[in-house]
Amino acid sequence: MKPFIREYINEEQLKTDVNKLQAKGINKDDIYLLTHDDERTGRIADNANTNTIGMKEMDFSSAVGNMFSSQGDQLRTKLEEMGFSEAEAANYEKDLDEGKVLLMVTNHENIDTFII
Repeated sequence: MKPFIREYINEEQLKTDVNKLQAKGINKDDIYLLTHDDERTGRIADNANTNTIGMKEMDFSSAVGNMFSSQGDQLRTKLEEMGFSEAEAANYEKDLDEGKVLLMVTNHENIDTFII
């Protein structure tokens, strides 16, 4: 099952929504962030107490292949490893190019009732 995904421009709103999710019992291990820049992703993930998409979320060949790929290719691969189609990954990667932050939640039954 694909993760729930939401795009953010405002980092404070993202942190608020992550806090709501965690207050409703969504485990930190099920909450991921992705931006176009690895440093920014790490900083926001640390501030919001979430995960980034790393080696444990990707199969070995994808993770190794990403070491030699362009940033856009890396982002699309990460999104595909999370369960999105190639076309969906390409669309989300364009949003990341625009500076948006993606919040993804795995194991997300009834999440729409948590953050609206």
